Amino acid sequence: MKKKMAFLTLGCKLNYAETSTYERKLAESADLEVVPWEEKADAYLVNTCTVTEHSDKKCRNIIRKLHRISPGAAIFVTGCYAQLKKEEIMGIEGVAEVFGADEKPLVVPVISAFLQDRLPCAESGRDSFMPAYSSGERTRSFLKVQDGCDYFCAYCTVPYARGRSRNAPIADLVAQAREIAAGGTKEIVLTGVNTGDFGKTTGESFLDLLKALNAVDGIERYRISSIEPNLLTDETVDWIASGTKFLPHFHIPLQSGSDTILKAMGRRYDTAFFEKKIARIRRAMEHEGGPLVFFGIDVITGFPGETDGLFTETLNFLGERIRPAFIHIFPYSKRAGTPAAARKDQVQDRVKTERVKMLEDLCTRLHAEFVEANRGVREKVLFESSDRNGMMYGYTGNYIRVERPYDASLVGRTVDVTL
Repeated sequence: MKKKMAFLTLGCKLNYAETSTYERKLAESADLEVVPWEEKADAYLVNTCTVTEHSDKKCRNIIRKLHRISPGAAIFVTGCYAQLKKEEIMGIEGVAEVFGADEKPLVVPVISAFLQDRLPCAESGRDSFMPAYSSGERTRSFLKVQDGCDYFCAYCTVPYARGRSRNAPIADLVAQAREIAAGGTKEIVLTGVNTGDFGKTTGESFLDLLKALNAVDGIERYRISSIEPNLLTDETVDWIASGTKFLPHFHIPLQSGSDTILKAMGRRYDTAFFEKKIARIRRAMEHEGGPLVFFGIDVITGFPGETDGLFTETLNFLGERIRPAFIHIFPYSKRAGTPAAARKDQVQDRVKTERVKMLEDLCTRLHAEFVEANRGVREKVLFESSDRNGMMYGYTGNYIRVERPYDASLVGRTVDVTL
């Protein structure tokens, strides 16, 4: 009789790629029926996040909820929160096993053994880098190219949760991209914790990776999910702009538009460098009558010591000097063990909430202006399979969402559209 299993991902696209890989490999190794996580199952796998205190709480609540849904089920937990708080999670009723960062290769053999009512093999199965990519979508796949981080910013626990920067060899990643293409997927999003740091463990370069992936038949488009401004080199920008499959869409962490706060955070650039980098990319990739570059910018507000004046510097930097298409907004969350958590000049939650609202308002305005500035531009849209009240949608290369009446023949196809 088939065992029922559900998979639940909390957090980033990197987690999503890893969960999808666990699901795919478990389906190959055991006879199981995948069900929605809200349903009763024999086993659950929860891939956790620990980017904020709220993330930790959400993980605990989800695990407890799963136990209430199916009291007899085995709950397996992995991800960043699992690495930092293993004993805490093991104390939650229903949890059968917790896999930390260096135990991810054990996830499939251990759960597979459980599903087949046998003991897992004695082999450790540990590895320094677990390859992963998401599957199940006809249009887009998230390919993990890098893991870990060596930066140790003052507010962040990710280097402790994910470990040091490491990556798979380019040849392995190209092989995975070919697998993705063989499944009919047309677009790949490169994911990692510090994606631009690719090459630390193999002596290869990020640009070499991009060039190798660009040659994979069947993949029409690539996006880079997140890359530090100091790691996005002029050589890489110029190569992307030369006519490649890589799209004019960049997700770049800023975190603050105040040099005072950037220095306190331990970031590796200042606002002048960041502004120059954005201008350099626009100069290389934007041409009259063509699409504008989409910049999604990460910003943390409420970092210790962020006064009203320093926050205003961030607002002005974003709204007047950078003018991104989107702002990913995070209220600062105190993470135990980090230098920022020990500071006495913490910002009140009420103030953080007010500042988040101001940034959201700015984001709404900037995104509307970005869309309007692209009006009349001829762009290619890759339509997705979702049918929502008779409508379907897709995204342009520079990540503008386009809707049209549902047409099954357009699913997974790239279509020319005038915005």
